[in-house]
Amino acid sequence: MAGTDRFRPSVTVAAVIARGDRYLLVEEDTPEGLMLNNPAGHLELGESPIEAVVREALEETMRAFTPEAFLGVYLARFVRPARLEDVTYVRLAFSGAVGEEIAGRTLDEGIQRTLWMSETELAACVDRHRSPLVLQCVRDHASGRRLPLDTVFAHPSLTQPWIKD
Repeated sequence: MAGTDRFRPSVTVAAVIARGDRYLLVEEDTPEGLMLNNPAGHLELGESPIEAVVREALEETMRAFTPEAFLGVYLARFVRPARLEDVTYVRLAFSGAVGEEIAGRTLDEGIQRTLWMSETELAACVDRHRSPLVLQCVRDHASGRRLPLDTVFAHPSLTQPWIKD
């Protein structure tokens, strides 16, 4: 690749949570308006993908999330119209279960509410999806895709402080 620019995709995690035939989603404020998403967010420095998805699900749903399986690695490109920002997302999706809402917790900033929707209901409103990966992850879960959690390996060096010479 010519030049000094490196491709730097944005790494995110997502929780795909089902109860019967309904999926837990969040409705969130975005620069593009009020959109639907799986509970999801960015991987932060020093945390494993599993730690990140547990944290994001709690912040966005007020519910403790227990990952049970890895769904896969998903990529999508998004150009934000307002800023002409071009971002490629690498999403690590996990399926699992949640408990009831935890008393005293509040939804993360920007999250308006949580809601349960069927795959059919979700497919009927793709124009409101934060990403094309929202429905794809739900469809993969509904089809039975499950990979072992240890498919995602996080080396202990992730939590080591970085020492500059």
